[in-house]
Parts: sequence; C-alpha cells; structure tokens
Amino acid sequence: MNVTASTVSLTVADVAASREFFHTHLGYQVAMAADGFASLTRGDAAADIVLLQRGSEVLPPEQRDQQATGLIFALTVTGIEAEERRLREAGAPITMPLREEPWGERLFQLTDPNGVVVQFVEWAAQEEPTQGDEPALDEAPAQLEEPVQPEGPIQTEEQPAMHVITPTAENVTESPNARMTGLAAPSRGSEQLSTWTVAMEAGQTGPEHVINREQVWTVTAGALDVTCDGRTEKISAGQTFVLPPDVLRQVHAPEAAEAHVAMRADGVASVPGTEGTRVLPWAQ
Repeated sequence: MNVTASTVSLTVADVAASREFFHTHLGYQVAMAADGFASLTRGDAAADIVLLQRGSEVLPPEQRDQQATGLIFALTVTGIEAEERRLREAGAPITMPLREEPWGERLFQLTDPNGVVVQFVEWAAQEEPTQGDEPALDEAPAQLEEPVQPEGPIQTEEQPAMHVITPTAENVTESPNARMTGLAAPSRGSEQLSTWTVAMEAGQTGPEHVINREQVWTVTAGALDVTCDGRTEKISAGQTFVLPPDVLRQVHAPEAAEAHVAMRADGVASVPGTEGTRVLPWAQ
C-alpha cells in the first residue's frame, strides 16, 4: 500500500460554521466549496478535511443522518503554549485548557460549532542520560542478594496521584434557568467522568432537551419536578434519580433546589427543533 494523502471527512449540521472555524483558528484554506460541501487543506503535514452536510444524498442512506460526534481531530504541534495563548487571545472556544499528563503528553482542546473536538498535542522532551550515569560494563555487584519483596501493593512512579479539585468562579455557568458549578471534568483533571452541581430558584424550568449519555442526579436541597419520556416525578432532597440517554427530559423547580449530577465526560445535548449538538461547558 502506498498512501499519497490523508483526508478526514466530517459530516456536520452546518458546513459554513465548521469551515469558518477551521479557516479562522487553524489556518485551513478552502480548496473547493459547493452547497453543503467544503474541502479544506493546509500547506503542512496536517490531514486535509472534507465537510459534508448532514442528510446529503452523496452519502450512503445509512450514513446521512449521522454526524461527527465523539471524534477527536488531533494535531501534533510544536510550541503548544504559544498556540494556546494565540487561540485564547483570538477568542477561540477552548473547551479543555492546556495540561500535561503523567506520561509526558501536553494537550488542550477546542470544540467547533458542530461539536467537532480539535486537540493540540505536544510531547514533553525526554531527559537524556548524562555521561557517567551508566555503570561501567566491567563493574560487578559486590554481593548478589535475594531481592526483598515489599509488603502490600507495589507503588510505581507511573501511578497518578489523587487530584483535588476546588471550584472557582470560572467554573460557574449562569443561564436563565439555573446555575451550574463544574466539579470534575477533563479540563479539571478527570478522564472518564464529569460532575457538577445545579442550583435552581423556585419557578425556574429548564428547556426540553436530550442528552446522549446516562446522568445520575442526587437532589441535595429542595425538590425537583422531573419529566422524562412523558412521565413526571417529584424528587425530594436525599433522593437520587437516573436519566437514561437519548430520552427527552425537562427539569422544573417548584421550590428552590440544588442537585449533584454525574455523567460520562463525553456527553452532549440536543434540543428538539434545532440542528446539531451542544457541549455542556461545565462538564468539559
């Protein structure tokens, strides 16, 4: 096999929005464009991108209603700190700030208007051994001894330490319907789970929406009227309810209420009557 080029094809609800995102923030140029279609390219090693309108008849019938979700488009770069600073100053939608993993990967993420996640990656330089660190070949240990087995579980340097998260004002999202305070999330140190608190004033009602992941809510104060798949339940403080994925739901606060929510970290929302999906900023 001789690969001559690499192209990523993304099916999205709004081709123009993604095209502008990749051009403005990532330097992609439009090679070809038509109604519901755009071909983007760069002059370096980055893969070309094709954007296709969801529902396009050029797609096989079983793919027409799908769109690019759960996908991460990763770009390995140099000077990642300068790239994040440039994008932040340009107002780019950074949904995971720059961080470094224990194994040496440095990364941050953007999310385009159609929910496509773009990840910038740079690997930390590995320390080279200095001269004299290696033992001489003709050196032999003075005495061979049986290794001592430690009691209890073996701890290695690769095991990550516990991560403590303290929410700040930057983690709070105010909407007309509620106040969300982000706790655990990929941008704050977790890998698989997002958690947050929800506070609603008496009489506030959230919009009807669908989440693609299961959510677990525990009401910690007051009470909530929760409608899920056409059935309404009143959930009081101390009770927990589970909302299944891909089912229409709505939350109403008949009195001031607070709740703690947990969800897999890659969950996104959709609203009936609108196209595409929406990220949950407090869970990113």
